[in-house]
Amino acid sequence: MIAQNLKNILNTIPSEVALVAVSKTKPNSDIMEAYEAGQRVFGENKVQDMAAKAEALPKDIQWHMIGHLQSNKVKYIASFVSLIHGIDSLKLLKEVNKRAAQNDRVIDCLLQIHIAQEETKFGLDESEARAVISTAEELKNIRIVGLMGMATNTSDKAQVRKEFAGLKDLAIKLKTENCQLPTVSMGMSGDYLLAIQEGSTLVRVGSAIFGVRN
Repeated sequence: MIAQNLKNILNTIPSEVALVAVSKTKPNSDIMEAYEAGQRVFGENKVQDMAAKAEALPKDIQWHMIGHLQSNKVKYIASFVSLIHGIDSLKLLKEVNKRAAQNDRVIDCLLQIHIAQEETKFGLDESEARAVISTAEELKNIRIVGLMGMATNTSDKAQVRKEFAGLKDLAIKLKTENCQLPTVSMGMSGDYLLAIQEGSTLVRVGSAIFGVRN
């Protein structure tokens, strides 16, 4: 089932778009089923779960931290995390840099941009993103490789499309000599095709691969 779902999704995604299989709340056996079907990139939203899974599962898995990350928990994933999707403050970025240095690593990060109408979502606005990018030039153990945004949870496709288009435009606008921002992470199970049409290079798909969460 999982292998077939994965295959179906991959058939709808252009080769230049990467897929994060969102495995949060799912058991290791489900992850292994996707792994055996060829998937290597998995997303978790809780530090504790991700650390436990990374310990137990194959070492060539790339783990993406896709949830809201608290500064005091960075130390638990700094030795292995492949990409942090939700950098929403300079304080968090500096902590990631510090912990990456302790592990002799450079950690790739995405800046989370607030694109939704909902206040509950985390993220930076354009001026805050610019400030973070300019300060980040001094941080040697992180690499800002792109932007991430979560659209409003609405059935209004026109609004979602507009929010995705805005994020892609911002990524183009914020490019600097030191900061190319090749990755634009937007789109989930319900709207990833729309996100790809608007320029997403990385989609996060969970329930469409693993089934509905308990």
